Amino acid sequence: MTIKPDLSTPIPADLGAVHFVGIGGSGMSGIARLVLGAGHRVTGSDVRDSDNIAALRDLGATVAIGHAAENLPADVDTVVVTGALWQDNPEYQLALERGIPVLHRSQALASVIAGQRLVSVAGAHGKTTSTGMIITGLLALGEDPSFVNGGVIEELGVSSASGSGELFVVEADESDGSFLLYDTSVALITNVDPDHLDHYGSLEAFEQAFVDFADRAREFVVISSDDAGAQRVAGRLSHERVITFGEATDATVRVHSIETEGPVAFAVSYEGAEHRARLRVPGHHNAINAAGAFAVLVGLGFDPAASLEGIARFAGTGRRFELHGTVEGVSVFDDYAHHPTEVAAALSAARTVVGDGRIIAVHQPHLYSRTRLFAKEFAEVLEQYADETVVLDVYGAREDPEPGVTGALVSERFEQPEHVAFIADWQEAADHTARIARPGDFVITLGCGDVYRIVPQILGSLERERRA
Repeated sequence: MTIKPDLSTPIPADLGAVHFVGIGGSGMSGIARLVLGAGHRVTGSDVRDSDNIAALRDLGATVAIGHAAENLPADVDTVVVTGALWQDNPEYQLALERGIPVLHRSQALASVIAGQRLVSVAGAHGKTTSTGMIITGLLALGEDPSFVNGGVIEELGVSSASGSGELFVVEADESDGSFLLYDTSVALITNVDPDHLDHYGSLEAFEQAFVDFADRAREFVVISSDDAGAQRVAGRLSHERVITFGEATDATVRVHSIETEGPVAFAVSYEGAEHRARLRVPGHHNAINAAGAFAVLVGLGFDPAASLEGIARFAGTGRRFELHGTVEGVSVFDDYAHHPTEVAAALSAARTVVGDGRIIAVHQPHLYSRTRLFAKEFAEVLEQYADETVVLDVYGAREDPEPGVTGALVSERFEQPEHVAFIADWQEAADHTARIARPGDFVITLGCGDVYRIVPQILGSLERERRA
């Protein structure tokens, strides 16, 4: 079983020397970068090397590959972990034996951002993009915010940075309730689509967490006017200042006239004026994300036209419709989408730019519980938005396997089984994908596990197939 960090654990006044177990992930590496920037000595470990780890080493961190008790320095003061860590991790167990404070990554982040004017972005999906849009907009407006995002911001090449300004922008994780740790000034809720019910136990508890998150915001709340869950949460808020955004006619920030062919274009109506923009990223959902980011910036007092112009400079984040290569006209992308709503958004965005080509989805289900609960919904959106689908086996992450829960739960629910294949072996899946692909097609890997690692295999299979 994975660990269940105690979020009530007191956070030390001084973190001292910090050891990160699982330092290579986008979230953990971003926090480690900030801790380094604050002058702390940082060590860490992860199961494999990565660009994130190389960047941390360049900044002075000492990182071991593989988890072992000897990785934990004798003089470490604080250990930082994620909820994806297993109970028997030797570094975690040694920290407990030695009585070293063990903090969830959100607690470490809360320590770093204490006392700053915090913009927290939460929601079942859209967080990383919305956070990136706010950061990009602030930079274009001449601000210098600190930030931690869940993905690398394309034009900046980093997922976190320490700025000189008063604003600090974070992607706040609702999956385990840790977003309630932050002293938030401005709360943005992109949506409240049911997810993480394995942690919360019920939809009521999930939505109540968002109510608590929003009502604790010291300045104002920005929340979707369109999402059903967000509407229910908004109806329960007691906050004095709530800004809504979306396509609803009564939204404070109303987005309309959305054009999705190629990079998305749209108009925003706010306080009697209309502003237009064309983004550098595709997809109807990104027009909505931009409206949320715009609502945050104008709520902070920035000029509306300049705010939207700044947001339009956003060029995407890593693992969000990210192109990895093209072989003989077949383009291979990777996307973090791991919930049915996210999969629908990613594939519909791809549809606007694929032209006459087809979309081949390579879907890695994430979590046994989510696969069991949403197998039918995944099948429906994959069948609706992709022309062909390859389903891999489940990436369990923090969960133990469940009997009978495999990727086949998704593929078996397709109404047209000739357009889907469940293939657990990755090389066989890559070879199958290469055989069915033809020039002009988009291959898109989908999932928040390690599915991105199959991309080189797909590119290799495409090259071999074309030489045959």
